[in-house]
Amino acid sequence: MRPLIVFVSGLMGLSGVALAAASSHGGDTHFLGNASTMCLAHAPVLLALYLGHATFRTATLSALTLGLGTILFAGDLVSRHYLGDRLFPFAAPAGGSLMMLGWLLVAAGAFLGRRT
Repeated sequence: MRPLIVFVSGLMGLSGVALAAASSHGGDTHFLGNASTMCLAHAPVLLALYLGHATFRTATLSALTLGLGTILFAGDLVSRHYLGDRLFPFAAPAGGSLMMLGWLLVAAGAFLGRRT
Protein backbone atom coordinates (compact mmCIF):
# COMPACT_ATOMS: atom_id res chain seq x y z
CA MET A 1 0.00 0.00 0.00
CA ARG A 2 2.85 2.39 0.75
CA PRO A 3 4.24 2.44 -2.83
CA LEU A 4 0.78 3.67 -3.86
CA ILE A 5 1.31 6.71 -1.61
CA VAL A 6 4.52 7.66 -3.43
CA PHE A 7 2.84 7.06 -6.79
CA VAL A 8 -0.12 9.28 -5.89
CA SER A 9 2.25 11.93 -4.50
CA GLY A 10 4.12 12.03 -7.80
CA LEU A 11 0.92 12.20 -9.85
CA MET A 12 -0.46 14.95 -7.64
CA GLY A 13 2.74 16.97 -8.04
CA LEU A 14 2.62 16.48 -11.80
CA SER A 15 -1.06 17.41 -11.89
CA GLY A 16 -0.49 20.47 -9.74
CA VAL A 17 2.16 21.83 -12.11
CA ALA A 18 0.10 20.98 -15.20
CA LEU A 19 -3.01 22.61 -13.74
CA ALA A 20 -1.02 25.71 -12.78
CA ALA A 21 0.23 25.95 -16.35
CA ALA A 22 -3.28 25.48 -17.74
CA SER A 23 -4.70 28.10 -15.40
CA SER A 24 -2.15 30.67 -16.54
CA HIS A 25 -3.49 30.73 -20.09
CA GLY A 26 -6.42 33.05 -19.48
CA GLY A 27 -10.13 32.60 -19.38
CA ASP A 28 -12.04 31.56 -16.29
CA THR A 29 -9.43 29.40 -14.60
CA HIS A 30 -10.62 29.75 -11.00
CA PHE A 31 -11.31 26.02 -10.67
CA LEU A 32 -7.96 24.99 -12.18
CA GLY A 33 -6.00 27.32 -9.91
CA ASN A 34 -7.68 25.93 -6.80
CA ALA A 35 -7.17 22.34 -7.96
CA SER A 36 -3.50 23.10 -8.62
CA THR A 37 -3.08 24.57 -5.14
CA MET A 38 -4.59 21.52 -3.45
CA CYS A 39 -2.45 19.11 -5.47
CA LEU A 40 0.77 21.04 -4.91
CA ALA A 41 0.03 21.48 -1.20
CA HIS A 42 -0.69 17.81 -0.53
CA ALA A 43 1.83 16.05 -2.80
CA PRO A 44 4.85 16.79 -0.55
CA VAL A 45 2.79 15.93 2.54
CA LEU A 46 2.07 12.46 1.15
CA LEU A 47 5.76 11.97 0.45
CA ALA A 48 6.68 13.10 3.98
CA LEU A 49 4.10 10.74 5.49
CA TYR A 50 5.50 7.90 3.40
CA LEU A 51 9.01 8.65 4.64
CA GLY A 52 7.82 8.83 8.25
CA HIS A 53 5.63 5.73 8.18
CA ALA A 54 8.09 3.62 10.16
CA THR A 55 7.73 5.73 13.31
CA PHE A 56 4.53 7.69 12.83
CA ARG A 57 1.53 5.48 13.70
CA THR A 58 -1.10 7.27 11.64
CA ALA A 59 1.14 8.05 8.64
CA THR A 60 -0.25 5.50 6.19
CA LEU A 61 -3.90 6.11 7.05
CA SER A 62 -3.33 9.88 6.99
CA ALA A 63 -1.66 9.69 3.58
CA LEU A 64 -4.39 7.52 2.09
CA THR A 65 -7.13 9.78 3.44
CA LEU A 66 -5.41 12.99 2.32
CA GLY A 67 -4.66 11.50 -1.10
CA LEU A 68 -8.21 10.32 -1.75
CA GLY A 69 -9.63 13.60 -0.50
CA THR A 70 -7.34 15.63 -2.75
CA ILE A 71 -8.15 13.47 -5.76
CA LEU A 72 -11.90 13.92 -5.20
CA PHE A 73 -11.68 17.65 -4.49
CA ALA A 74 -9.31 18.54 -7.33
CA GLY A 75 -11.01 16.08 -9.69
CA ASP A 76 -14.35 17.76 -9.12
CA LEU A 77 -12.88 21.21 -9.82
CA VAL A 78 -11.18 19.99 -13.00
CA SER A 79 -14.41 18.27 -14.09
CA ARG A 80 -16.36 21.49 -13.55
CA HIS A 81 -13.85 23.45 -15.63
CA TYR A 82 -13.48 21.07 -18.57
CA LEU A 83 -16.84 19.26 -18.60
CA GLY A 84 -19.03 21.99 -17.15
CA ASP A 85 -20.44 19.61 -14.55
CA ARG A 86 -19.47 18.04 -11.24
CA LEU A 87 -17.62 14.75 -11.00
CA PHE A 88 -20.61 13.51 -8.99
CA PRO A 89 -22.89 15.24 -6.46
CA PHE A 90 -20.99 16.38 -3.37
CA ALA A 91 -17.60 15.23 -4.72
CA ALA A 92 -15.81 18.44 -3.67
CA PRO A 93 -17.36 18.55 -0.18
CA ALA A 94 -16.61 14.84 0.31
CA GLY A 95 -13.02 15.40 -0.84
CA GLY A 96 -12.64 18.44 1.40
CA SER A 97 -14.02 16.50 4.36
CA LEU A 98 -11.57 13.66 3.71
CA MET A 99 -8.68 16.14 3.53
CA MET A 100 -9.73 17.60 6.88
CA LEU A 101 -10.02 14.10 8.34
CA GLY A 102 -6.56 13.30 6.98
CA TRP A 103 -5.09 16.33 8.72
CA LEU A 104 -6.91 15.34 11.93
CA LEU A 105 -5.27 11.91 11.65
CA VAL A 106 -1.90 13.60 11.28
CA ALA A 107 -2.59 15.59 14.45
CA ALA A 108 -3.80 12.47 16.30
CA GLY A 109 -0.51 10.80 15.46
CA ALA A 110 1.19 13.19 17.87
CA PHE A 111 -0.63 11.55 20.77
CA LEU A 112 -0.43 7.90 19.74
CA GLY A 113 3.26 7.43 20.34
CA ARG A 114 5.84 6.04 18.00
CA ARG A 115 5.97 2.66 16.33
CA THR A 116 8.57 0.33 17.70
